[in-house]
Amino acid sequence: MLPFISQKNICILYNSLAGAGRADIYAEKIKNELANRNINFKLFKNKWPASLDIYSDAFIVGGDGTMNHFVNQYAGIKLPLFIFNAGTGNDFHWMLYNGKTFEEQLEVALGTALKPIDIGLCNGRYFINGIGVGFEGEIVKSLTGKKKRPGKTSFLICILKKIFTYRSANYTIKTGTDVFTGKKLLVDISNGSRAGGGFHIAPEAKADDGLFDIIIAESLSPIKRLFYLPVIEKGKHLQLSVIKHVRSNTVTVESDSMIQYHMDGEYFEAKRIVIEMPSNKLYFRY
Repeated sequence: MLPFISQKNICILYNSLAGAGRADIYAEKIKNELANRNINFKLFKNKWPASLDIYSDAFIVGGDGTMNHFVNQYAGIKLPLFIFNAGTGNDFHWMLYNGKTFEEQLEVALGTALKPIDIGLCNGRYFINGIGVGFEGEIVKSLTGKKKRPGKTSFLICILKKIFTYRSANYTIKTGTDVFTGKKLLVDISNGSRAGGGFHIAPEAKADDGLFDIIIAESLSPIKRLFYLPVIEKGKHLQLSVIKHVRSNTVTVESDSMIQYHMDGEYFEAKRIVIEMPSNKLYFRY
Protein backbone atom coordinates (compact mmCIF):
# COMPACT_ATOMS: atom_id res chain seq x y z
CA MET A 1 0.00 0.00 0.00
CA LEU A 2 1.14 3.56 -0.72
CA PRO A 3 1.75 5.75 2.36
CA PHE A 4 -0.65 8.47 3.51
CA ILE A 5 -3.12 7.84 0.68
CA SER A 6 -6.07 8.72 2.93
CA GLN A 7 -4.61 12.21 3.47
CA LYS A 8 -4.50 13.02 -0.21
CA ASN A 9 -6.92 15.46 -1.79
CA ILE A 10 -6.16 15.51 -5.50
CA CYS A 11 -7.38 17.95 -8.11
CA ILE A 12 -7.66 16.59 -11.65
CA LEU A 13 -7.39 19.27 -14.32
CA TYR A 14 -8.05 18.61 -17.98
CA ASN A 15 -9.07 20.08 -21.30
CA SER A 16 -11.77 18.01 -22.95
CA LEU A 17 -10.45 18.96 -26.41
CA ALA A 18 -6.98 17.55 -25.74
CA GLY A 19 -6.00 14.55 -27.81
CA ALA A 20 -9.27 14.62 -29.81
CA GLY A 21 -11.25 13.50 -26.76
CA ARG A 22 -8.59 11.25 -25.26
CA ALA A 23 -8.43 13.49 -22.18
CA ASP A 24 -12.08 12.69 -21.36
CA ILE A 25 -11.29 8.97 -21.40
CA TYR A 26 -8.18 9.35 -19.24
CA ALA A 27 -9.93 11.61 -16.74
CA GLU A 28 -12.69 9.04 -16.31
CA LYS A 29 -10.13 6.26 -15.75
CA ILE A 30 -8.27 8.32 -13.15
CA LYS A 31 -11.51 9.22 -11.40
CA ASN A 32 -12.54 5.57 -11.17
CA GLU A 33 -9.13 4.45 -9.90
CA LEU A 34 -9.02 7.10 -7.18
CA ALA A 35 -12.59 6.33 -6.10
CA ASN A 36 -11.74 2.61 -5.86
CA ARG A 37 -8.80 3.49 -3.58
CA ASN A 38 -10.91 5.84 -1.41
CA ILE A 39 -8.73 8.82 -2.32
CA ASN A 40 -10.33 12.25 -2.17
CA PHE A 41 -10.35 14.16 -5.45
CA LYS A 42 -12.10 16.91 -7.40
CA LEU A 43 -12.40 16.89 -11.19
CA PHE A 44 -12.17 20.13 -13.18
CA LYS A 45 -13.10 20.02 -16.86
CA ASN A 46 -11.97 23.03 -18.94
CA LYS A 47 -12.73 25.67 -16.28
CA TRP A 48 -10.03 25.44 -13.63
CA PRO A 49 -10.07 27.05 -10.16
CA ALA A 50 -8.15 30.26 -9.43
CA SER A 51 -6.21 28.58 -6.63
CA LEU A 52 -5.17 24.99 -5.85
CA ASP A 53 -4.09 25.69 -2.27
CA ILE A 54 -6.58 23.28 -0.68
CA TYR A 55 -5.25 20.29 -2.63
CA SER A 56 -2.37 17.93 -1.88
CA ASP A 57 -1.53 17.11 -5.52
CA ALA A 58 -2.48 18.22 -9.02
CA PHE A 59 -2.97 15.75 -11.89
CA ILE A 60 -2.91 17.36 -15.33
CA VAL A 61 -4.56 15.33 -18.08
CA GLY A 62 -3.57 16.36 -21.61
CA GLY A 63 -0.55 17.16 -23.74
CA ASP A 64 1.98 19.95 -24.19
CA GLY A 65 -0.69 22.58 -24.87
CA THR A 66 -2.58 21.69 -21.70
CA MET A 67 0.67 21.78 -19.75
CA ASN A 68 1.43 25.23 -21.19
CA HIS A 69 -1.96 26.48 -20.05
CA PHE A 70 -1.31 25.06 -16.58
CA VAL A 71 2.14 26.60 -16.14
CA ASN A 72 0.81 30.03 -17.13
CA GLN A 73 -2.16 29.86 -14.78
CA TYR A 74 -0.20 28.41 -11.84
CA ALA A 75 3.41 29.49 -12.49
CA GLY A 76 4.41 29.75 -8.82
CA ILE A 77 2.70 26.56 -7.67
CA LYS A 78 4.55 24.27 -5.25
CA LEU A 79 2.14 21.31 -5.28
CA PRO A 80 3.32 17.86 -6.38
CA LEU A 81 2.41 17.53 -10.07
CA PHE A 82 1.85 14.73 -12.55
CA ILE A 83 0.82 14.82 -16.20
CA PHE A 84 -1.02 11.96 -17.91
CA ASN A 85 -0.38 11.59 -21.66
CA ALA A 86 -3.76 12.48 -23.13
CA GLY A 87 -2.67 15.02 -25.74
CA THR A 88 -1.58 14.81 -29.36
CA GLY A 89 2.22 14.97 -29.20
CA ASN A 90 2.84 14.35 -25.48
CA ASP A 91 6.50 15.31 -25.87
CA PHE A 92 7.02 16.68 -22.36
CA HIS A 93 5.30 13.62 -20.89
CA TRP A 94 7.58 11.32 -22.90
CA MET A 95 10.67 12.90 -21.38
CA LEU A 96 9.48 12.13 -17.83
CA TYR A 97 7.53 8.88 -18.25
CA ASN A 98 8.66 7.27 -21.50
CA GLY A 99 6.86 3.99 -22.15
CA LYS A 100 4.90 3.77 -18.89
CA THR A 101 1.42 2.27 -19.05
CA PHE A 102 -1.54 4.05 -17.49
CA GLU A 103 -1.34 1.76 -14.45
CA GLU A 104 2.38 2.43 -14.02
CA GLN A 105 1.82 6.17 -14.37
CA LEU A 106 -0.82 6.11 -11.65
CA GLU A 107 1.53 4.39 -9.21
CA VAL A 108 4.21 7.00 -9.91
CA ALA A 109 1.66 9.79 -9.52
CA LEU A 110 0.60 8.53 -6.11
CA GLY A 111 3.87 7.56 -4.56
CA THR A 112 7.10 8.74 -6.19
CA ALA A 113 9.30 11.44 -4.65
CA LEU A 114 9.31 14.96 -6.11
CA LYS A 115 11.95 16.33 -8.46
CA PRO A 116 12.27 19.92 -9.73
CA ILE A 117 11.68 20.82 -13.39
CA ASP A 118 12.84 24.03 -15.07
CA ILE A 119 10.42 26.32 -16.87
CA GLY A 120 11.08 29.02 -19.46
CA LEU A 121 9.77 32.53 -19.97
CA CYS A 122 9.32 33.99 -23.48
CA ASN A 123 8.03 37.53 -23.99
CA GLY A 124 6.26 37.33 -20.65
CA ARG A 125 4.67 33.91 -21.19
CA TYR A 126 5.85 30.71 -19.52
CA PHE A 127 6.60 27.47 -21.33
CA ILE A 128 7.80 24.06 -20.21
CA ASN A 129 8.88 21.95 -23.19
CA GLY A 130 10.28 24.29 -25.79
CA ILE A 131 10.09 26.93 -28.49
CA GLY A 132 10.50 26.33 -32.21
CA VAL A 133 11.30 29.29 -34.49
CA GLY A 134 11.06 29.30 -38.28
CA PHE A 135 10.18 26.03 -39.98
CA GLU A 136 8.72 24.56 -36.79
CA GLY A 137 6.58 27.65 -36.33
CA GLU A 138 5.30 27.35 -39.90
CA ILE A 139 4.31 23.73 -39.29
CA VAL A 140 2.40 24.54 -36.10
CA LYS A 141 0.70 27.52 -37.80
CA SER A 142 -0.50 25.21 -40.60
CA LEU A 143 -1.90 22.70 -38.09
CA THR A 144 -3.58 25.24 -35.80
CA GLY A 145 -7.33 24.69 -35.66
CA LYS A 146 -7.15 21.37 -37.47
CA LYS A 147 -7.89 17.95 -36.04
CA LYS A 148 -4.60 16.19 -35.35
CA ARG A 149 -3.79 12.52 -35.30
CA PRO A 150 -2.05 11.11 -32.21
CA GLY A 151 1.74 11.15 -32.15
CA LYS A 152 3.80 12.66 -34.95
CA THR A 153 1.64 11.62 -37.92
CA SER A 154 -0.02 15.01 -38.46
CA PHE A 155 3.30 16.82 -37.99
CA LEU A 156 5.09 14.52 -40.43
CA ILE A 157 2.44 14.91 -43.13
CA CYS A 158 2.59 18.71 -42.80
CA ILE A 159 6.41 18.69 -42.84
CA LEU A 160 6.44 16.74 -46.09
CA LYS A 161 4.04 19.27 -47.62
CA LYS A 162 6.08 22.29 -46.50
CA ILE A 163 9.62 21.00 -46.84
CA PHE A 164 9.93 21.97 -50.52
CA THR A 165 8.29 25.40 -50.31
CA TYR A 166 9.33 26.93 -46.98
CA ARG A 167 11.69 29.92 -47.29
CA SER A 168 14.31 30.34 -44.55
CA ALA A 169 14.34 33.74 -42.81
CA ASN A 170 17.18 35.93 -41.58
CA TYR A 171 17.75 35.86 -37.84
CA THR A 172 20.07 37.27 -35.23
CA ILE A 173 20.33 34.83 -32.32
CA LYS A 174 22.09 35.92 -29.15
CA THR A 175 22.81 33.64 -26.21
CA GLY A 176 24.81 34.36 -23.08
CA THR A 177 28.08 33.77 -24.95
CA ASP A 178 27.37 33.44 -28.70
CA VAL A 179 25.87 35.37 -31.61
CA PHE A 180 24.57 33.68 -34.79
CA THR A 181 23.33 35.57 -37.84
CA GLY A 182 22.03 34.81 -41.31
CA LYS A 183 19.40 32.63 -42.91
CA LYS A 184 18.34 29.71 -40.73
CA LEU A 185 15.89 26.91 -41.35
CA LEU A 186 14.97 26.67 -37.70
CA VAL A 187 15.98 27.75 -34.22
CA ASP A 188 14.87 25.46 -31.40
CA ILE A 189 15.09 26.51 -27.75
CA SER A 190 14.49 23.33 -25.78
CA ASN A 191 13.86 22.53 -22.16
CA GLY A 192 12.65 19.06 -23.12
CA SER A 193 14.34 16.75 -25.58
CA ARG A 194 11.48 16.04 -28.00
CA ALA A 195 8.96 18.01 -30.09
CA GLY A 196 6.38 17.43 -32.81
CA GLY A 197 5.07 14.21 -31.31
CA GLY A 198 8.33 12.28 -31.62
CA PHE A 199 11.12 14.34 -33.20
CA HIS A 200 14.23 14.24 -30.98
CA ILE A 201 15.24 17.79 -31.81
CA ALA A 202 17.35 18.28 -28.65
CA PRO A 203 18.36 14.75 -27.64
CA GLU A 204 20.79 15.87 -24.92
CA ALA A 205 18.43 18.34 -23.23
CA LYS A 206 17.69 17.92 -19.53
CA ALA A 207 14.79 19.77 -17.95
CA ASP A 208 16.50 20.14 -14.57
CA ASP A 209 19.95 21.53 -15.47
CA GLY A 210 19.07 25.24 -15.53
CA LEU A 211 19.92 25.58 -19.23
CA PHE A 212 18.15 25.55 -22.58
CA ASP A 213 19.55 23.43 -25.39
CA ILE A 214 19.59 25.67 -28.47
CA ILE A 215 19.59 23.95 -31.85
CA ILE A 216 20.16 26.05 -34.97
CA ALA A 217 19.83 24.58 -38.46
CA GLU A 218 21.34 26.43 -41.40
CA SER A 219 19.26 27.25 -44.45
CA LEU A 220 19.13 24.04 -46.49
CA SER A 221 17.96 23.16 -49.97
CA PRO A 222 14.70 21.18 -50.12
CA ILE A 223 16.58 18.01 -51.06
CA LYS A 224 18.93 18.33 -48.07
CA ARG A 225 15.97 19.04 -45.78
CA LEU A 226 14.37 15.80 -46.93
CA PHE A 227 17.65 13.92 -46.52
CA TYR A 228 18.24 15.17 -42.97
CA LEU A 229 14.63 14.77 -41.78
CA PRO A 230 14.99 11.15 -40.55
CA VAL A 231 18.36 12.04 -38.98
CA ILE A 232 16.73 14.81 -36.93
CA GLU A 233 13.75 12.61 -36.11
CA LYS A 234 16.09 10.09 -34.48
CA GLY A 235 18.20 12.74 -32.72
CA LYS A 236 21.38 11.92 -34.66
CA HIS A 237 21.96 15.43 -36.03
CA LEU A 238 24.00 17.26 -33.40
CA GLN A 239 27.35 16.51 -35.05
CA LEU A 240 26.27 17.63 -38.53
CA SER A 241 28.10 20.64 -39.98
CA VAL A 242 24.78 22.36 -40.73
CA ILE A 243 23.74 22.24 -37.06
CA LYS A 244 24.86 24.46 -34.18
CA HIS A 245 24.22 23.27 -30.63
CA VAL A 246 24.83 25.52 -27.63
CA ARG A 247 23.44 25.86 -24.11
CA SER A 248 22.38 29.00 -22.30
CA ASN A 249 19.80 30.26 -19.80
CA THR A 250 19.04 33.31 -21.98
CA VAL A 251 18.29 33.62 -25.70
CA THR A 252 17.18 36.53 -27.87
CA VAL A 253 15.95 36.05 -31.44
CA GLU A 254 15.41 38.97 -33.81
CA SER A 255 14.46 39.15 -37.49
CA ASP A 256 13.78 41.71 -40.18
CA SER A 257 10.43 39.99 -40.74
CA MET A 258 7.76 38.68 -38.38
CA ILE A 259 9.06 35.68 -36.44
CA GLN A 260 6.85 32.60 -36.65
CA TYR A 261 7.27 30.39 -33.61
CA HIS A 262 5.51 27.90 -31.42
CA MET A 263 5.64 27.63 -27.66
CA ASP A 264 4.77 24.13 -26.39
CA GLY A 265 2.93 23.56 -29.66
CA GLU A 266 0.93 26.83 -29.53
CA TYR A 267 1.50 29.32 -32.38
CA PHE A 268 2.77 32.90 -31.88
CA GLU A 269 4.29 35.75 -33.90
CA ALA A 270 6.63 38.59 -32.88
CA LYS A 271 9.38 40.78 -34.27
CA ARG A 272 11.65 39.93 -31.34
CA ILE A 273 11.53 37.17 -28.75
CA VAL A 274 13.38 37.26 -25.44
CA ILE A 275 13.71 33.95 -23.62
CA GLU A 276 15.02 33.36 -20.14
CA MET A 277 14.96 30.72 -17.46
CA PRO A 278 13.42 32.09 -14.25
CA SER A 279 14.40 30.82 -10.82
CA ASN A 280 11.01 29.27 -10.00
CA LYS A 281 10.58 25.54 -10.65
CA LEU A 282 7.73 23.09 -10.92
CA TYR A 283 7.82 19.87 -8.89
CA PHE A 284 6.81 16.63 -10.56
CA ARG A 285 6.58 13.05 -9.40
CA TYR A 286 8.70 11.06 -11.87
